[in-house]
Formats: sequence, C-alpha cells, structure tokens
Amino acid sequence: MADEGTLDCLIVGGGPAGLTAALYLARFNRRVAIVDGGASRATLIPASHNFPVFAHGIPGPEMLRRQRETLSQYGVLPIPAHVVALAKRHGHFAAALEGDVPGRELRARRVLLATGCLDIEPTLPDLPDAVQRGLVRYCPICDGYEARGRKVAVLGHGARGLGEAVFVARSYSPDVTLLTLGESLSADDEARAAEHGIRVIAAPIEALDVEHDRISAIRAGGAEHRFETLYSALGLTVRSDLAVALGAEHDEAGALIVDEHCRTTVPGLYAAGDVVRGLNQIVVAMGHAAIAATDIHNRCELPTEDEPGGNPAAPDAQS
Repeated sequence: MADEGTLDCLIVGGGPAGLTAALYLARFNRRVAIVDGGASRATLIPASHNFPVFAHGIPGPEMLRRQRETLSQYGVLPIPAHVVALAKRHGHFAAALEGDVPGRELRARRVLLATGCLDIEPTLPDLPDAVQRGLVRYCPICDGYEARGRKVAVLGHGARGLGEAVFVARSYSPDVTLLTLGESLSADDEARAAEHGIRVIAAPIEALDVEHDRISAIRAGGAEHRFETLYSALGLTVRSDLAVALGAEHDEAGALIVDEHCRTTVPGLYAAGDVVRGLNQIVVAMGHAAIAATDIHNRCELPTEDEPGGNPAAPDAQS
C-alpha cells in the first residue's frame, strides 16, 4: 500500500466535473488534491439554462466560483498549475506540475482526469479568438432555446458542420445559414441542407462587423450577411494527452473510453466530463464525477488493480 505522502486521488482539471469529484471525495474523508490550469470551457458560458436549479440561468464563471467556495469549506483549494506529465509506478501515479512550485510532484494511488476539451477556433479576419471572447457560441444544446426564431449562422463544414446546422433548423429556427469558410459541400450534403431549408454560403469570409459582444455581420462573396447568433461547429481538441500517453483507450477524436464506473483502460485512472466520449454537458460531467468519485472511494482500502491482491472486479458499495 502507498505511504502517508500519497494521496487517495489526484484530480486533474477544475471545471464542473473536477470540482464535483473533489467535493464528493472530500466528503468521503479522502486525501484529495485538485490541480487546475484555469482553462475550463465553462468560463465561456454567458448563462447556462440547462442547469436545473437556476431558473434564470447562471454564468459559467459564477457556477465555478460557487463550486470552489463550497469545496473550500472542506479545506480543499485547487492548486493553480498544469500537470505536464503523468507516470504510472508500482502502486501509485506520479504527476509533475508546472506553474505552482517548480519541480513539484504529487503522488496518488488513483487519478481522475477532468481535463475537458478545447474548441477549434474559426479562421476569421482579424479575430483569431472569437470563441474564447464569446463572440461566437459553441453549444446550441445549451443556449439554442434562447436563439429560437432568430437568424442563426453555423460556422462549419463536413458532417459536423451540416449536422449542427440541421440540429438548429429542426429545433429552434427556420432561418439558418451554414458558412463553410471556403469548403464545398458534397451533392448529398447540399441536398440535405436544402431539405431542411438551410442556406449555404461557401465563399470565405472576407470581413466582419463586431457590435458590443457579438458578430453582427459578415461579408463573403462580395455580399453582406447579417445574423443574430453565430455558432461554431469546427470540432474539439480533446485534452486527453496524459491518458493517451499511458495507453488509455480512446476514439478517433481522442475522447477517452470508460466503463460504467468511469474507469479508463489504465488501472487506477478515471475520467469524467468532456474528456470522455459522449455528450458534452455540465450535468453529464457532474454525473460522471459522482460515479467516478464513489467508485474511487469504494476502492480506497483495496490494493490498486495492478498491485498484488488487486481485484478489478471487487464488489461496489452503491447508495
């Protein structure tokens, strides 16, 4: 078994999933640390209305602040740093940190990755960070209801871009335009767009107008087009490098594949939230965290799966 200097669990990532898991484990009286690089996608949410207990919505930064405040009551504060390397050793993991104390290393018998993902920014004239600045939205599942009946544009191409445009057209607005940023659609995709009344502009964006906190107009193909809401559907970069380097199974996009307890294929390594293959939603991320944290707690008195006597099929105590 690990010595007293080894944590029961290290959580990597301080978004909704990581903070929820830390709360559960703190209330389970476990030795836990959470490392947060400060780049949660939740910070980009102007107001979430899909989080059930806030009838009028809650901004992502405020949600995270409240989660951190709750967690601080249990003496757990996120460490402002990045985990730059994660190694598997006999009976524990070793995590190298950057940005906190130089050369600092944390040891933990189990690790929960809640590192999330990063939206691929659209290439727009003189505006390289439109998603990060909140000028372009990225989740119609979260806030498409607030865009209902408006003029909506989707920035994207291929199956992902057209799929999101169809989703918006079927669910929220009859006035949807797909901006393919210079990419052409196949004949089948053009037919599908026409079926759902989606206008397609394939010309590259030449210029745009920004008014207050939104892009109000774009110019493409020599014409000006005005929209009330823009969504980016260019895909994600999944922050799964730490797990992939350890040999964790993942899909073609890099999203981690986990079992019903949110265990990856690396013994002792768990994952929750947007880094996991599936629906990228706050409530899903928190559910992952609760499941993973409870399984970690149930196994804390047992040898890790790769130690002598370790049993990956040990009975689970569920409430």
